[in-house]
Amino acid sequence: MICAVIDTNVLVSALITHNPAAATAGVVRLLLEQGFIPMYDDDIIAEYEDVLHRPRFPILSETADALISYIIEYGILATRVSFAEPMPDEDDRVFYEVTLSKEDSFLVTGNQKHYPASTRVISPAQFLEVCKQQGDKRGTHAL
Repeated sequence: MICAVIDTNVLVSALITHNPAAATAGVVRLLLEQGFIPMYDDDIIAEYEDVLHRPRFPILSETADALISYIIEYGILATRVSFAEPMPDEDDRVFYEVTLSKEDSFLVTGNQKHYPASTRVISPAQFLEVCKQQGDKRGTHAL
């Protein structure tokens, strides 16, 4: 099963989009269908709680709480692996370091430039393609 850290911007985009075909919406749909295992740590959950509850985003508190609870219940609580290099955006370090805790995991983000160049840091559309290919290899269709 594929494991992935989902950047907060992906969740926000998925929850506010009016386009059900948006890649971010597809990532959240796949999450809720248990098409991959989310990875997190306490700092990531704290950021999710802070950002998803900001008044400027039209996200119902109940929706945000349910999604965060789902990630905690069905995800993997991971330990960060220290990354010594400077980051383009230091606030995003936690997402990258949690991704490093599990081999072959991904960081799904709409802001790839905030992270070191890596095949593990991918866009929502790229992640959906990876999941589709994985499902095709198993003879199932994840999407």
